[in-house]
Amino acid sequence: MTESWATFGADLHLDLSAGRGLRAGLTEALREAARSGRLPAGTRLPSSRSLAADLGIARNTVAEAYAELVAEGWLTARQGSGTRVAERARPRRPAAPARVRRPVRGGPSYSLMPGSPDLAGFPRAAWLSAARRALTGAPNEAFGYEGDARGRVELRRALADYLARARGVYADPERIVLCAGFVHGLKLLARVLRARRVREVAVEGYGLDYHRDVLVRAGLRTRPLGVDGDGARTGELTGPAGVTGAVLLTPAHQFPTGAALTPARRAAAVDWARTTGGLILEDDYDGEFRYDRQPVGALQGLDPDRVVYLGTASKSLAPGLRMGWMVVPPGLLDEVLAVKGLSDRTSSALEQLTLAEFITSGAYDRHVRGMRLRYRRRRDELVAAVGGRVAVSGIAAGLHAVLDLPAGTERSVLQSAAWQDLAVCGLARFRHPQAELAARDALVVGYGTPPDSAWAPTLSALAAALP
Repeated sequence: MTESWATFGADLHLDLSAGRGLRAGLTEALREAARSGRLPAGTRLPSSRSLAADLGIARNTVAEAYAELVAEGWLTARQGSGTRVAERARPRRPAAPARVRRPVRGGPSYSLMPGSPDLAGFPRAAWLSAARRALTGAPNEAFGYEGDARGRVELRRALADYLARARGVYADPERIVLCAGFVHGLKLLARVLRARRVREVAVEGYGLDYHRDVLVRAGLRTRPLGVDGDGARTGELTGPAGVTGAVLLTPAHQFPTGAALTPARRAAAVDWARTTGGLILEDDYDGEFRYDRQPVGALQGLDPDRVVYLGTASKSLAPGLRMGWMVVPPGLLDEVLAVKGLSDRTSSALEQLTLAEFITSGAYDRHVRGMRLRYRRRRDELVAAVGGRVAVSGIAAGLHAVLDLPAGTERSVLQSAAWQDLAVCGLARFRHPQAELAARDALVVGYGTPPDSAWAPTLSALAAALP
């Protein structure tokens, strides 16, 4: 039976000086630890019985050392509070030399950068409740070294049910592979494509440069597809498998233009994949958020054998969770798992179990519905703030809008925004260097980013920056 006294107080490493009595050596070691700050003020020391057992000495020796240091003022002893380092026992440090103060400027006061949700909206209380339930019910093996390279089966089952219901994805839990977000999943897939001797991946002419960088660093070329109001021009997909062996698409809400890929272009992409043996990498980054349209299902539902579906909790909850998932075609699963490997640990088992509980309890759906209302309100206020001065597009879904500007004014508007202390992106930032696209000046405005407290002044700064 474990004695309760053995669990109180901090573990201590004490150097008992040789050639001195045990009590004197222990007293000096404790005094020096308090004097130097190695034992901070307020630290609770082990009980005399516990420390004596740790050091292999008599309990009375420890008790006498404690009593001497209490008398000197280095320690305090109160009934029910144990023995602690006294508040007066603070280390003495040499005064720092005087330095000339220089003004330091931080980042912009306001931000409408796309790509992030409202982090203040993270459901802390509901997440904590789910974490408690997950921890209580966690099997012992969840705390061990071993585990399935695909991730916890509890989360894979929860995701399979949710994705089928909410996104129209054919998702067998055995074919779901958990990862640390979209970029991590893309890195794994890029390695698989390279091992298959694929040389080129088609990408959308507008997109995130660091997604393209992931592919390039894996030894793959990227070839841009045109983008217009119907999404990516998938009819431009040509070439045998092994050359253009895959295409990366954002079908539900093209990033950054906001267009939804039309049924005809979806069919063209699937036909290309079936004909050539190519793969479609579907980035469903904000599929939960739609406002003025019927839900647009995942492209993966058209052909689960040719589409790799990638989703994350980065927009629906928070990017800091580092939680993503891939639904992998049967013919690709072994290769993905071989690349990922048992040593590729990306998120803790407890976080995975918590998200599984969060989804199965209904808390995830409630949170998404609540945030959908919040973001729709922000979108409407954004449109009202620009007052018809510029055309706004891409707003039927997602967390960002595109504000079209007069030709040739994008750079000057970005400079004006900087004068307003506002961070915002121009559309040109997302253009593939080799893309042949019609000239378009625009801002890509992320209305998920600001906290509620900064929303009104952020809109005012935007309005002041527009022509």
